[in-house]
Amino acid sequence: MTGTLTAPGTTGTDPGWADEVRALARERDAVLLAHNYQLPEIQDVADHVGDSLALSRIAAESEASTIVFCGVHFMAETAKILSPDKTVLIPDARAGCSLADSITADQLREWKAGHPGAVVVSYVNTTAAVKAETDVCCTSSNAVEVVDSIPRDREVLFLPDQFLGAHVRRTLEREDMHVWAGECHVHAGINGKQLTDQAAAHPGADLFVHPECGCATSALYLAGTGAVPAEQVKILSTGGMIEAARATGASEVLVATEVGMLHQLRRAAPEIEFRAVNERASCPYMKMITAEALLRSVREGTDEVHVDPDLAARGRAAVQRMIEIGQPGGGE
Repeated sequence: MTGTLTAPGTTGTDPGWADEVRALARERDAVLLAHNYQLPEIQDVADHVGDSLALSRIAAESEASTIVFCGVHFMAETAKILSPDKTVLIPDARAGCSLADSITADQLREWKAGHPGAVVVSYVNTTAAVKAETDVCCTSSNAVEVVDSIPRDREVLFLPDQFLGAHVRRTLEREDMHVWAGECHVHAGINGKQLTDQAAAHPGADLFVHPECGCATSALYLAGTGAVPAEQVKILSTGGMIEAARATGASEVLVATEVGMLHQLRRAAPEIEFRAVNERASCPYMKMITAEALLRSVREGTDEVHVDPDLAARGRAAVQRMIEIGQPGGGE
């Protein structure tokens, strides 16, 4: 069977392409993974959909010899770190990440040199080379727990997301925590005014806010002043949003994260009206994984992801330390 595809990035693909992708994946002994921010048709064809760390752990536990990771490059790297003996493919190796690119291993080494003895905590949204320079990784759902496990007499270098770092520092009231000034350009663009305006227009709605968002502080301000009842304001990872959607009694939810998340939320709770706080918050890198690119990947084995074994071993140790502290839950 040959799927007839539309232009890259469109959503009107012939249903036959999905059947072909699944058949080719079975022939290749491949598991298909898709991040929550992927195009809806990519999410629908995948064997598993979720956040990057959860997917990497699924891949490590899978009996499949090949992992096809529909996400951005650092995510495929993390899958390779946790599954070094498996073949890892990303349908388009050009799919990068502005947050992961906001700090290099050289920059981290220089930062560490200025703070001898500090504990380095890296968000999983980092490259393999940065993870290799890290003491312990964290996710958005366990960042507070990870940093809180570090003795108070140790400095903490937290990277790369300034909004997540600010959230952790504020929660723990930790003055010895230094935060790198990095950001995801998509999340940073979801600002406080947008959230405030949307909350005013939809007064009964719950607010699901990703801690990478530029509006996270505004969300807490709205709750603190009573402009929005505190129980309606939830700072959540992508995995946490799915759980909260199934548990909430609200009929309407305002969602502050990348718009691809709406697809999984609507599947999890179809009776709820989910609205994007910023409908233009779409990651162009995530959307580079098109039906055409995925079909090519499972057909031709493109693009394979490689991680230096030494970097992988050091990065794997940082991820393992995080898991030992506590279940990471939702990734980003």
